[in-house]
Amino acid sequence: MSKAQTYLNTLCGFRPHRRTGSAGNRAATDYVAGRMRGWGYEVDATPFRCMDYESGRVTFQTGQHSYEVFVSPFSPGVEVNAQLVSVSTVADLEKCDCRGRVLLLKGEIAAEPLMPKNFVFYNPDQHKQIYALLEEKQPAAIITASPRSGMAGAMYPFPMIEDGDFDIPSVYCTDTTGEDVATLVGQPVRLSFEARRIPATATNVIATKKGSATRKIVVCAHIDCKPETLGATDDASGITVLVLLAEMLADYDGPVGIELAAINGEDYYGAPGEMDYLRRYGEPMGKITLAVNIDGAGYKEGKSAFSLYECPDELQQKARAVFGRYPGIVEGGQWYQGDHMLFVQGGRPAVAITSEKAMELLTAVTHTPKDTPNIVDCRKLVEIAGAVRDLIAGL
Repeated sequence: MSKAQTYLNTLCGFRPHRRTGSAGNRAATDYVAGRMRGWGYEVDATPFRCMDYESGRVTFQTGQHSYEVFVSPFSPGVEVNAQLVSVSTVADLEKCDCRGRVLLLKGEIAAEPLMPKNFVFYNPDQHKQIYALLEEKQPAAIITASPRSGMAGAMYPFPMIEDGDFDIPSVYCTDTTGEDVATLVGQPVRLSFEARRIPATATNVIATKKGSATRKIVVCAHIDCKPETLGATDDASGITVLVLLAEMLADYDGPVGIELAAINGEDYYGAPGEMDYLRRYGEPMGKITLAVNIDGAGYKEGKSAFSLYECPDELQQKARAVFGRYPGIVEGGQWYQGDHMLFVQGGRPAVAITSEKAMELLTAVTHTPKDTPNIVDCRKLVEIAGAVRDLIAGL
């Protein structure tokens, strides 16, 4: 318990927060790599290229009246005085003449975050169509006004556009502010802010024992978080489980290889850590007997919950038998927004472990300043680590 609390507090204490490419993120990966090496693991912490960013104060106004807007992450800066136009649907955007103007996206078209242009794991056709139209129409800048959405966690307002490969400046605001701004359609408005993209590096931390074994078990959690939050349950708690498990398995000498992976980029627009993992570790995916992903674990409300993916019957039985010995762990529904899908899409069996009340966590806490260590019950993290240890021993 004491170690779990120390690991959790340490991970949440790095500054700036653990966004991929930041100094705080590099401090977190150095910390985890050091713990793993101390227990005799072979550690791969090869850097990959990514992008950090910074932005300054934003001004959006007409005449003497200002409106509260926020700079979209990775947006280029802008200084523009131009007429405001507004669209609410993709059909509206297709017909809109917005070249050189400030474009407001609100209503149906702005109902959810756009997946980044080059995101390979999930990219709906409508999102690609919106990007293509925006790049064809070439507004001088974009304002997105979105309602609350579970796809953005509890963050409100949320940036509809978060993409370092998209070069039209953008800001975001609440849907309520968007309705006020819409009354300015046809009028000149001024939007101004400074921002810059900063070339950076980050790293996954891949710790292995028995790396030459013909089969391996992978246990992963993501080490990054959004800049607006300490990321206690998203996913410092998962990394805490990973570090606890590393010590529990320090003397492991079984026949199957162990790979503990702190993956960097689950909350970052380009998923660079996932892509780096697939480039360097994805080809021998067939060696993986089981992948276990821990994300959103330890929430003080409810129990912990596991779910199974593409597991053969014998593996399902073993997993249910092991987790059934732990009173604080129940079987929950499947979910698909995590790093276990790297392995499921590669045809490998996987287990995902989160909190029983993950939906409450997602809609009320995730990606906000509320995600702090005081909402985490470290007893649950110790229990999860022990259960995963026992599952590995049974395989």
